[in-house]
Amino acid sequence: MKKICCFATVLLCMSFVVCNSASAQKNPDREYYKIVIYHYKTADQEKQLDQYLENALLPALHRQKVADVGVFKPLANDTAADKQLYMFMPFKSLKDMAGVDADVKNDKSYQAAGTSYINAVYDNPPYTRLETIIIYAFSMAPKMQLPQLKAAANERVYELRSYESATEKIFANKVHMFNEGGEVPLFKRLNFNAVFYGEVVAGSKMPNLMYMTTFENMADRDAHWKSFGEDAEWKQLSAKPEYQKNVQHIDIIFLRPTTYSDF
Repeated sequence: MKKICCFATVLLCMSFVVCNSASAQKNPDREYYKIVIYHYKTADQEKQLDQYLENALLPALHRQKVADVGVFKPLANDTAADKQLYMFMPFKSLKDMAGVDADVKNDKSYQAAGTSYINAVYDNPPYTRLETIIIYAFSMAPKMQLPQLKAAANERVYELRSYESATEKIFANKVHMFNEGGEVPLFKRLNFNAVFYGEVVAGSKMPNLMYMTTFENMADRDAHWKSFGEDAEWKQLSAKPEYQKNVQHIDIIFLRPTTYSDF
């Protein structure tokens, strides 16, 4: 039954992409991304998650040829009641995503290394809740890119943004603005070191898109966004009548990579 439900979920996501992404046939090499957000409260839960991810899940994903797995914690965790941990995984296709998930669960080394997490009891769980987001890469940014940064990992700032739109049609307009409109090339020209851009095909805040840019530190981040806001090309693009009011809400999360993150 679990396999049937998993397969049904994959088919639903595939159907969404076929129906809503006009450029899907034009660029079959677009990747899919899976973001898992672990919510937790205590230092013990954080320790359990770190041990599980570093010693069990990431090695298992690497054995399945899933490279460039990112694991991040929000800068706001120190003062937040609802602490979070973000895990980013790239896949070639939805079929690949589902296959890797099944193979990891059957990996005996994974089962041995992750036994305390896998077999956690109900009154001592390693998290309070988790959520999963599935993203389909933009046509103008079909594959993730590793950030080219020189700063130490504990100084870097990774900025994850989610743009929500009022309706599916308006959302498609914002996606068009990033792709055909030229917003993605603009970010590239201004050296925002973007890891990915994509439209969410399964998540709790749809219709929305998400993307991640990276910086040496917070001062570098602020300088980049200042130059973006002052750029003549952006001013011209953002003033176009066809791109007005296509974003209803923005969430911005500042992240820092863990010591065991791949990037």
